[in-house]
Amino acid sequence: MESLSNGEKAGSVTPAGPFLDVDHDDRPLCSVVIPTYNGRALLETCLASIYRHLPCDPALPCEVVVVDNGSIDGTHDWLARAYPQVRVVRLDPNRGFCVAANTGIAAARGRFIQVLNDDTEVTSGWIEAGLEPFRDPTVGAVTPLVLVRSTPNRVDSAGDSYSLAGWPTKRGHGQPVERWSARPVEEVFGASGSSSFYRAEALQRVGGGFDPSLVSYYEDVDLGFRLRWAGYRVLFTPHCRILHEISATYDHRRPGLQRRIARNAELVFWSNLPAGKLATALVPHLGLLVAQGGWRMLRLRFLPFFLGKIDAVREIRHLQERRKVRAGLARQAVNRPHFPMSLGSLEDVVNHLRRPPETTSLRPQESRS
Repeated sequence: MESLSNGEKAGSVTPAGPFLDVDHDDRPLCSVVIPTYNGRALLETCLASIYRHLPCDPALPCEVVVVDNGSIDGTHDWLARAYPQVRVVRLDPNRGFCVAANTGIAAARGRFIQVLNDDTEVTSGWIEAGLEPFRDPTVGAVTPLVLVRSTPNRVDSAGDSYSLAGWPTKRGHGQPVERWSARPVEEVFGASGSSSFYRAEALQRVGGGFDPSLVSYYEDVDLGFRLRWAGYRVLFTPHCRILHEISATYDHRRPGLQRRIARNAELVFWSNLPAGKLATALVPHLGLLVAQGGWRMLRLRFLPFFLGKIDAVREIRHLQERRKVRAGLARQAVNRPHFPMSLGSLEDVVNHLRRPPETTSLRPQESRS
Protein backbone atom coordinates (compact mmCIF):
# COMPACT_ATOMS: atom_id res chain seq x y z
CA MET A 1 0.00 0.00 0.00
CA GLU A 2 2.65 2.45 -1.01
CA SER A 3 2.02 5.88 -2.46
CA LEU A 4 3.38 6.50 -5.93
CA SER A 5 5.62 9.34 -6.90
CA ASN A 6 7.50 8.16 -9.99
CA GLY A 7 7.08 9.53 -13.49
CA GLU A 8 7.73 12.87 -15.08
CA LYS A 9 6.71 16.09 -13.42
CA ALA A 10 3.61 17.18 -15.28
CA GLY A 11 2.55 20.76 -15.79
CA SER A 12 3.31 23.83 -13.76
CA VAL A 13 0.18 24.06 -11.63
CA THR A 14 1.06 23.08 -8.07
CA PRO A 15 -1.84 22.81 -5.63
CA ALA A 16 -1.06 24.58 -2.39
CA GLY A 17 -2.96 26.01 0.53
CA PRO A 18 -5.77 23.57 1.36
CA PHE A 19 -3.90 20.64 -0.21
CA LEU A 20 -0.99 21.03 2.15
CA ASP A 21 -3.11 21.57 5.26
CA VAL A 22 -3.31 17.87 6.12
CA ASP A 23 -2.19 15.54 8.86
CA HIS A 24 1.28 14.13 8.41
CA ASP A 25 0.53 10.53 7.42
CA ASP A 26 1.24 8.30 4.46
CA ARG A 27 -2.10 8.84 2.75
CA PRO A 28 -1.85 9.74 -0.93
CA LEU A 29 -3.41 12.97 -2.05
CA CYS A 30 -5.18 11.35 -5.00
CA SER A 31 -6.16 7.79 -5.82
CA VAL A 32 -6.70 6.88 -9.48
CA VAL A 33 -9.26 4.06 -9.58
CA ILE A 34 -9.53 2.07 -12.83
CA PRO A 35 -12.21 -0.64 -13.14
CA THR A 36 -11.37 -3.12 -15.91
CA TYR A 37 -12.68 -6.30 -17.45
CA ASN A 38 -10.45 -8.14 -19.94
CA GLY A 39 -8.76 -4.78 -20.45
CA ARG A 40 -5.11 -5.71 -20.64
CA ALA A 41 -4.61 -4.17 -24.10
CA LEU A 42 -6.34 -0.95 -23.04
CA LEU A 43 -4.51 -0.80 -19.73
CA GLU A 44 -1.15 -0.87 -21.49
CA THR A 45 -1.87 2.56 -22.98
CA CYS A 46 -3.74 3.93 -19.97
CA LEU A 47 -1.17 2.99 -17.33
CA ALA A 48 1.76 4.02 -19.53
CA SER A 49 0.28 7.50 -19.81
CA ILE A 50 -0.34 7.69 -16.06
CA TYR A 51 3.22 6.82 -15.14
CA ARG A 52 4.58 9.08 -17.85
CA HIS A 53 2.75 12.09 -16.43
CA LEU A 54 2.41 11.25 -12.73
CA PRO A 55 3.74 14.19 -10.67
CA CYS A 56 7.02 13.64 -8.86
CA ASP A 57 6.36 16.47 -6.40
CA PRO A 58 6.35 14.89 -2.90
CA ALA A 59 3.47 17.22 -2.01
CA LEU A 60 1.35 15.39 -4.61
CA PRO A 61 1.60 11.70 -3.68
CA CYS A 62 -0.70 9.51 -5.75
CA GLU A 63 -1.64 5.86 -5.96
CA VAL A 64 -3.19 3.76 -8.73
CA VAL A 65 -5.85 1.16 -7.91
CA VAL A 66 -6.99 -1.25 -10.63
CA VAL A 67 -10.12 -3.28 -9.98
CA ASP A 68 -9.90 -6.48 -12.04
CA ASN A 69 -13.57 -7.25 -12.55
CA GLY A 70 -13.37 -10.98 -13.28
CA SER A 71 -10.97 -10.75 -16.24
CA ILE A 72 -9.98 -13.95 -18.04
CA ASP A 73 -7.36 -12.43 -20.36
CA GLY A 74 -4.41 -12.59 -17.99
CA THR A 75 -4.84 -9.00 -16.78
CA HIS A 76 -3.93 -9.82 -13.18
CA ASP A 77 -0.71 -11.67 -13.99
CA TRP A 78 0.34 -9.00 -16.48
CA LEU A 79 -0.21 -6.24 -13.91
CA ALA A 80 1.90 -8.11 -11.36
CA ARG A 81 4.78 -8.30 -13.83
CA ALA A 82 4.52 -4.95 -15.61
CA TYR A 83 3.21 -2.67 -12.83
CA PRO A 84 3.94 -4.18 -9.40
CA GLN A 85 3.43 -0.75 -7.82
CA VAL A 86 -0.25 -0.77 -8.82
CA ARG A 87 -2.67 -1.88 -6.13
CA VAL A 88 -4.91 -4.55 -7.65
CA VAL A 89 -8.28 -5.58 -6.25
CA ARG A 90 -9.80 -8.70 -7.80
CA LEU A 91 -13.48 -9.47 -8.20
CA ASP A 92 -14.68 -12.83 -9.45
CA PRO A 93 -17.00 -13.16 -11.24
CA ASN A 94 -17.69 -9.86 -13.06
CA ARG A 95 -19.85 -7.79 -10.71
CA GLY A 96 -20.77 -4.95 -13.07
CA PHE A 97 -19.31 -1.47 -13.38
CA CYS A 98 -20.91 0.14 -10.32
CA VAL A 99 -19.77 -2.57 -7.92
CA ALA A 100 -16.27 -2.59 -9.43
CA ALA A 101 -15.94 1.18 -9.20
CA ASN A 102 -17.30 1.24 -5.64
CA THR A 103 -14.86 -1.51 -4.65
CA GLY A 104 -11.99 0.62 -5.93
CA ILE A 105 -13.34 3.70 -4.17
CA ALA A 106 -13.58 1.77 -0.89
CA ALA A 107 -9.99 0.54 -1.29
CA ALA A 108 -8.64 3.98 -2.22
CA ARG A 109 -6.74 5.90 0.45
CA GLY A 110 -6.57 9.31 -1.23
CA ARG A 111 -8.44 12.42 -0.14
CA PHE A 112 -9.45 12.80 -3.78
CA ILE A 113 -10.39 10.00 -6.15
CA GLN A 114 -10.37 9.90 -9.91
CA VAL A 115 -12.52 7.15 -11.43
CA LEU A 116 -10.88 6.51 -14.78
CA ASN A 117 -11.98 4.29 -17.65
CA ASP A 118 -9.37 1.86 -18.93
CA ASP A 119 -9.90 3.13 -22.48
CA THR A 120 -8.50 6.57 -21.63
CA GLU A 121 -5.12 8.26 -21.81
CA VAL A 122 -4.13 11.07 -19.47
CA THR A 123 -2.09 14.10 -20.49
CA SER A 124 0.59 16.24 -18.88
CA GLY A 125 -0.55 18.05 -15.74
CA TRP A 126 -3.84 16.18 -15.47
CA ILE A 127 -3.60 15.55 -11.74
CA GLU A 128 -2.60 19.11 -10.86
CA ALA A 129 -5.32 20.66 -13.02
CA GLY A 130 -7.96 18.18 -11.92
CA LEU A 131 -7.36 18.87 -8.23
CA GLU A 132 -6.99 22.64 -8.44
CA PRO A 133 -10.78 23.43 -8.24
CA PHE A 134 -11.04 21.46 -4.98
CA ARG A 135 -9.52 24.45 -3.20
CA ASP A 136 -13.19 25.41 -2.79
CA PRO A 137 -14.50 23.09 -0.02
CA THR A 138 -18.00 23.08 -1.54
CA VAL A 139 -16.73 21.36 -4.71
CA GLY A 140 -17.58 17.66 -4.65
CA ALA A 141 -16.52 16.70 -8.18
CA VAL A 142 -14.40 18.04 -11.02
CA THR A 143 -14.87 16.96 -14.63
CA PRO A 144 -12.14 17.37 -17.26
CA LEU A 145 -12.20 18.24 -20.92
CA VAL A 146 -12.49 14.80 -22.50
CA LEU A 147 -11.28 14.53 -26.09
CA VAL A 148 -11.75 11.80 -28.67
CA ARG A 149 -8.39 10.02 -28.73
CA SER A 150 -8.62 9.04 -32.40
CA THR A 151 -9.60 12.63 -33.29
CA PRO A 152 -8.16 14.79 -30.50
CA ASN A 153 -9.38 18.02 -32.06
CA ARG A 154 -12.93 16.91 -31.23
CA VAL A 155 -14.63 16.96 -27.84
CA ASP A 156 -16.16 13.89 -26.27
CA SER A 157 -17.41 15.67 -23.16
CA ALA A 158 -17.03 18.96 -21.31
CA GLY A 159 -19.12 17.82 -18.37
CA ASP A 160 -22.73 16.72 -18.41
CA SER A 161 -26.02 18.59 -18.63
CA TYR A 162 -29.42 17.35 -17.51
CA SER A 163 -32.65 18.78 -18.83
CA LEU A 164 -35.95 19.08 -17.00
CA ALA A 165 -37.30 16.55 -19.48
CA GLY A 166 -34.98 13.95 -17.96
CA TRP A 167 -32.40 13.90 -20.74
CA PRO A 168 -28.67 13.87 -19.88
CA THR A 169 -26.30 15.11 -22.56
CA LYS A 170 -22.56 15.45 -23.01
CA ARG A 171 -21.70 19.12 -23.27
CA GLY A 172 -19.78 19.91 -26.44
CA HIS A 173 -19.89 16.39 -27.84
CA GLY A 174 -18.43 16.33 -31.35
CA GLN A 175 -17.54 20.01 -31.33
CA PRO A 176 -14.08 21.47 -32.09
CA VAL A 177 -11.78 21.56 -29.09
CA GLU A 178 -11.08 25.25 -29.70
CA ARG A 179 -14.63 26.02 -28.69
CA TRP A 180 -14.01 24.64 -25.19
CA SER A 181 -10.29 24.94 -24.48
CA ALA A 182 -10.52 28.62 -23.54
CA ARG A 183 -13.59 28.26 -21.33
CA PRO A 184 -13.23 29.26 -17.69
CA VAL A 185 -13.54 26.80 -14.85
CA GLU A 186 -17.32 26.72 -14.55
CA GLU A 187 -20.18 24.94 -12.86
CA VAL A 188 -21.90 22.10 -14.68
CA PHE A 189 -24.68 19.76 -13.71
CA GLY A 190 -22.64 16.58 -13.53
CA ALA A 191 -19.26 14.96 -14.06
CA SER A 192 -18.30 12.79 -17.02
CA GLY A 193 -18.39 9.12 -16.13
CA SER A 194 -15.17 8.36 -18.00
CA SER A 195 -12.58 10.28 -16.02
CA SER A 196 -13.81 12.64 -13.30
CA PHE A 197 -12.37 13.50 -9.89
CA TYR A 198 -14.30 13.32 -6.61
CA ARG A 199 -13.71 14.48 -3.06
CA ALA A 200 -13.49 11.24 -1.07
CA GLU A 201 -15.36 12.78 1.85
CA ALA A 202 -18.19 13.79 -0.48
CA LEU A 203 -18.48 10.28 -1.89
CA GLN A 204 -18.75 8.86 1.61
CA ARG A 205 -21.37 11.43 2.53
CA VAL A 206 -23.62 10.41 -0.38
CA GLY A 207 -23.34 6.67 0.06
CA GLY A 208 -19.87 5.65 -1.02
CA GLY A 209 -20.09 5.99 -4.79
CA PHE A 210 -22.38 4.76 -7.55
CA ASP A 211 -25.78 3.12 -7.03
CA PRO A 212 -25.16 -0.62 -7.61
CA SER A 213 -28.83 -1.23 -8.40
CA LEU A 214 -28.31 0.65 -11.66
CA VAL A 215 -25.52 -1.78 -12.67
CA SER A 216 -24.37 0.60 -15.42
CA TYR A 217 -25.69 3.59 -17.38
CA TYR A 218 -27.04 6.73 -15.71
CA GLU A 219 -24.99 5.87 -12.62
CA ASP A 220 -22.87 8.99 -13.07
CA VAL A 221 -25.99 11.12 -13.51
CA ASP A 222 -27.46 9.68 -10.31
CA LEU A 223 -24.22 10.35 -8.43
CA GLY A 224 -24.24 13.93 -9.71
CA PHE A 225 -27.74 14.38 -8.33
CA ARG A 226 -26.81 12.96 -4.93
CA LEU A 227 -23.77 15.21 -4.69
CA ARG A 228 -26.01 18.18 -5.40
CA TRP A 229 -28.59 17.02 -2.85
CA ALA A 230 -25.74 17.04 -0.33
CA GLY A 231 -24.93 20.64 -1.26
CA TYR A 232 -21.79 20.03 -3.30
CA ARG A 233 -20.92 21.75 -6.57
CA VAL A 234 -19.56 20.15 -9.74
CA LEU A 235 -17.02 22.10 -11.80
CA PHE A 236 -15.66 21.70 -15.32
CA THR A 237 -12.03 22.58 -15.99
CA PRO A 238 -10.58 22.78 -19.52
CA HIS A 239 -7.06 22.69 -18.07
CA CYS A 240 -7.31 18.96 -17.32
CA ARG A 241 -7.50 16.95 -20.55
CA ILE A 242 -8.20 13.26 -20.98
CA LEU A 243 -8.22 11.30 -24.24
CA HIS A 244 -11.03 8.75 -24.52
CA GLU A 245 -11.01 5.92 -27.04
CA ILE A 246 -14.70 5.84 -27.81
CA SER A 247 -14.01 3.54 -30.76
CA ALA A 248 -13.28 0.86 -28.12
CA THR A 249 -16.81 1.08 -26.76
CA TYR A 250 -19.68 -1.34 -26.75
CA ASP A 251 -22.55 -1.19 -29.24
CA HIS A 252 -25.50 -0.27 -27.06
CA ARG A 253 -28.00 -1.36 -29.68
CA ARG A 254 -28.02 -4.65 -27.77
CA PRO A 255 -31.65 -5.19 -26.60
CA GLY A 256 -30.76 -6.06 -23.01
CA LEU A 257 -28.65 -2.93 -22.71
CA GLN A 258 -31.38 -0.76 -24.26
CA ARG A 259 -33.83 -2.16 -21.73
CA ARG A 260 -31.53 -1.30 -18.82
CA ILE A 261 -30.93 2.21 -20.14
CA ALA A 262 -34.68 2.81 -20.44
CA ARG A 263 -35.22 1.55 -16.88
CA ASN A 264 -32.39 3.56 -15.35
CA ALA A 265 -33.49 6.76 -17.05
CA GLU A 266 -36.82 6.61 -15.21
CA LEU A 267 -35.36 5.58 -11.86
CA VAL A 268 -32.90 8.48 -11.92
CA PHE A 269 -35.54 11.00 -13.03
CA TRP A 270 -38.21 10.10 -10.47
CA SER A 271 -35.76 9.53 -7.62
CA ASN A 272 -33.81 12.75 -7.91
CA LEU A 273 -35.77 15.71 -9.23
CA PRO A 274 -36.74 18.10 -6.41
CA ALA A 275 -40.50 18.29 -5.90
CA GLY A 276 -40.64 21.89 -7.12
CA LYS A 277 -38.91 21.01 -10.38
CA LEU A 278 -40.78 17.74 -10.80
CA ALA A 279 -44.10 19.51 -11.33
CA THR A 280 -42.55 21.66 -14.06
CA ALA A 281 -40.82 18.67 -15.63
CA LEU A 282 -43.82 16.34 -16.02
CA VAL A 283 -45.03 17.62 -19.38
CA PRO A 284 -41.53 17.87 -20.93
CA HIS A 285 -40.73 14.39 -19.65
CA LEU A 286 -43.90 12.96 -21.16
CA GLY A 287 -43.02 14.65 -24.44
CA LEU A 288 -39.55 13.12 -24.31
CA LEU A 289 -40.97 9.64 -23.73
CA VAL A 290 -43.33 10.01 -26.70
CA ALA A 291 -40.50 11.24 -28.92
CA GLN A 292 -38.14 8.49 -27.82
CA GLY A 293 -40.79 5.82 -28.25
CA GLY A 294 -41.64 7.06 -31.74
CA TRP A 295 -37.97 7.20 -32.71
CA ARG A 296 -37.48 3.60 -31.60
CA MET A 297 -40.60 2.42 -33.39
CA LEU A 298 -39.24 3.84 -36.63
CA ARG A 299 -35.99 1.96 -36.03
CA LEU A 300 -37.76 -1.24 -34.90
CA ARG A 301 -36.28 -1.01 -31.41
CA PHE A 302 -39.37 -0.19 -29.38
CA LEU A 303 -39.76 -3.43 -27.39
CA PRO A 304 -36.60 -3.10 -25.21
CA PHE A 305 -37.50 0.54 -24.57
CA PHE A 306 -41.03 -0.39 -23.51
CA LEU A 307 -39.89 -3.28 -21.32
CA GLY A 308 -37.37 -1.01 -19.61
CA LYS A 309 -40.10 1.45 -18.70
CA ILE A 310 -42.20 -1.44 -17.32
CA ASP A 311 -39.21 -2.53 -15.23
CA ALA A 312 -39.07 0.97 -13.77
CA VAL A 313 -42.79 0.93 -12.94
CA ARG A 314 -42.31 -2.36 -11.10
CA GLU A 315 -39.79 -0.63 -8.84
CA ILE A 316 -42.10 2.24 -7.94
CA ARG A 317 -42.46 0.82 -4.44
CA HIS A 318 -38.83 1.79 -3.81
CA LEU A 319 -39.30 5.33 -5.09
CA GLN A 320 -40.34 6.81 -1.73
CA GLU A 321 -37.31 5.23 -0.05
CA ARG A 322 -35.01 6.68 -2.70
CA ARG A 323 -36.46 10.14 -2.28
CA LYS A 324 -36.13 9.90 1.51
CA VAL A 325 -32.41 9.28 1.06
CA ARG A 326 -32.13 12.47 -1.01
CA ALA A 327 -34.11 14.43 1.57
CA GLY A 328 -31.75 13.16 4.26
CA LEU A 329 -28.77 14.39 2.25
CA ALA A 330 -30.40 17.81 1.93
CA ARG A 331 -30.97 18.07 5.69
CA GLN A 332 -27.24 17.59 6.31
CA ALA A 333 -26.03 19.44 3.22
CA VAL A 334 -22.73 21.31 3.32
CA ASN A 335 -24.39 24.09 1.34
CA ARG A 336 -27.85 24.84 -0.03
CA PRO A 337 -28.66 22.23 -2.73
CA HIS A 338 -28.64 23.68 -6.23
CA PHE A 339 -29.77 21.93 -9.42
CA PRO A 340 -28.73 23.77 -12.61
CA MET A 341 -31.20 22.42 -15.16
CA SER A 342 -33.14 23.84 -18.08
CA LEU A 343 -35.42 22.55 -20.80
CA GLY A 344 -32.32 21.89 -22.92
CA SER A 345 -31.44 23.31 -26.30
CA LEU A 346 -31.79 22.41 -29.95
CA GLU A 347 -28.00 22.10 -30.08
CA ASP A 348 -28.14 19.40 -27.40
CA VAL A 349 -30.67 17.46 -29.47
CA VAL A 350 -28.59 17.77 -32.64
CA ASN A 351 -25.42 16.68 -30.84
CA HIS A 352 -27.22 13.68 -29.40
CA LEU A 353 -28.60 12.58 -32.76
CA ARG A 354 -25.16 13.01 -34.35
CA ARG A 355 -23.57 10.61 -31.89
CA PRO A 356 -22.47 7.30 -33.42
CA PRO A 357 -24.08 4.15 -31.98
CA GLU A 358 -20.97 3.35 -29.90
CA THR A 359 -20.22 6.38 -27.74
CA THR A 360 -20.43 5.02 -24.23
CA SER A 361 -17.57 4.00 -21.98
CA LEU A 362 -17.89 0.30 -22.70
CA ARG A 363 -15.70 -2.15 -24.52
CA PRO A 364 -16.79 -5.10 -26.67
CA GLN A 365 -16.64 -7.37 -23.59
CA GLU A 366 -19.14 -5.06 -21.89
CA SER A 367 -17.23 -4.40 -18.70
CA ARG A 368 -20.15 -2.51 -17.26
CA SER A 369 -22.69 -5.32 -17.55
